[in-house]
Amino acid sequence: MSGKSPKRAAPKKPATAKKASTTKKRTQPESFRGRTLSASLTANDIHKSLAWYTNVLGFTVVEKYERDEKLQFVSLKAGAVELGLGQDDGAKGLNRIKGEGFSFRITTAQNVDEIAQRIKTAGGTLESEPTDAYGTRAFTLRDPDGFKLVISSER
Repeated sequence: MSGKSPKRAAPKKPATAKKASTTKKRTQPESFRGRTLSASLTANDIHKSLAWYTNVLGFTVVEKYERDEKLQFVSLKAGAVELGLGQDDGAKGLNRIKGEGFSFRITTAQNVDEIAQRIKTAGGTLESEPTDAYGTRAFTLRDPDGFKLVISSER
């Protein structure tokens, strides 16, 4: 032997196969894809509604907006749910019916029965007691202006 080690072939690089695309092309024109939904409600008495949403339902105040030292709008939050309350200026009539024909569903991971009891203890009135339907447990209530809320949790 000559004292030299035999030459070894360099390791082969793995072949780079083209990866099949798993991303499906979107239909054009693209459909609307919202990320969040926030509601703003008009209140006959913003102070009464603010007290109800914070003290009875459990929302927290994010920001208050005043004009001429009078409260005009409040941003509220409960978990990821955002809600605005604005003082009705009466331009469309203060006695008009509000909140008819729709409801707001707020889904939570918390115990719906405990939330319902806390609302009743704080002076709130339920429109329906917690019940099981369609795979969820839910109850309904109305705010001081008649807006209907459904509090729902997966069972």
